[in-house]
Amino acid sequence: MAVTPSKDYKRKEREHRKLEKRMARDAAKAEKVEALRVAEEEAEKAAAEKLVEDAKKKEEEEFEAELEAERVSKAGA
Repeated sequence: MAVTPSKDYKRKEREHRKLEKRMARDAAKAEKVEALRVAEEEAEKAAAEKLVEDAKKKEEEEFEAELEAERVSKAGA
C-alpha cells in the first residue's frame, strides 16, 4: 500500500516555499536600495569634486587676470 503525504505536510511545504520566495524578494529589494544609495553617494561626491575643481579654475583665472592687469599697468607707466 502506497503512503501519501498528509495534507498538513503539503501545506507546510507550500508555506515554506512561499516564505523562501518572500525572503528572496526582500533580499533583492535590499540590494537594490543599497545600490541606489551607493550610486547617490558617488554622484554627490562627483558633484562636490566638480564644484571644488570649478572654484579652483575660477580662482586661477582671476589670478591670471590680476597679473595681466598689473603687467599692463606697469607697461603703461
